[in-house]
Amino acid sequence: MIKFSAIFMALVAATSVEAAMRTYTADPQSSTWQMVENSRLQCQLNHAVPFYGDAVFRSVASKNKDVRFNLDMVVRPNNYDVAALESVPPSWRPGQQGKALASMELLRQFDGELSNDTAWLMLTELEKGNQPTFYYQDWRNEQDRIAVALSAINFPSAYWSFLQCRDALLPYSFEDIAFTVMNYKKNSSDLTKSSKQRLQQIGEYLKHDKDIESVTIAAYTDSYGGRWNNLELSKRRAQAIADYIKELGVDEGKLVTTGFGEKRHIAPNETVIGRGKNRRVVIQIAKP
Repeated sequence: MIKFSAIFMALVAATSVEAAMRTYTADPQSSTWQMVENSRLQCQLNHAVPFYGDAVFRSVASKNKDVRFNLDMVVRPNNYDVAALESVPPSWRPGQQGKALASMELLRQFDGELSNDTAWLMLTELEKGNQPTFYYQDWRNEQDRIAVALSAINFPSAYWSFLQCRDALLPYSFEDIAFTVMNYKKNSSDLTKSSKQRLQQIGEYLKHDKDIESVTIAAYTDSYGGRWNNLELSKRRAQAIADYIKELGVDEGKLVTTGFGEKRHIAPNETVIGRGKNRRVVIQIAKP
């Protein structure tokens, strides 16, 4: 009986050793936070997790400037699961309790992602010196659980840079300016006040985005003033927009201009409102 109990206890001990928690985190000497994108179109703050991947906070130009979190794994899941996210106090704060923050879906062959509200929770916990930590079952070893912790060491200065970058983001995205219809004053190449403001927004965006593939500019007129004159007027309008965009640094080879004159009306020309809609320029911007 004694011999059996000894064997049983040895097996239990061996099982406990095998069912381990494998933890991935940066130690105080290797903990780094780095701004890898800092522009008016995108802000990205990266934290390297040794032998695991990167923790990424990102915000892009838009009305709300939401922050998203991405857990960029070198080895992605091969199963579907859920990771628990907790805020864990550092080892030098003994006696403090951790707290649950949220959960994150683990999708097969995808990195982990979290939306705006949870991303801000994580940032505020890091600001307090705590370590947001993910826990999940290892999909390659059923005996192990995984812990992935974000270190708060060296976080504050990089976080401040991230906040400043986010504050300077443009309040509109590529999708907001990719297709734009602007209107002109009667018998003039001058845009209406609202259209001038819109063109300035487009220009501000194009100054910062170097990945533009093409900008197509098509100008139209109403049916007053003579067909030939209107055709030439539409060409001048389209070219004036192209010249403005070219001055912002966009390659001339990416600009395509067309003047359609009185063709393709979108409203009746018998009314002032209809003619105003027909005096328009359409700008379409494409990216690869």
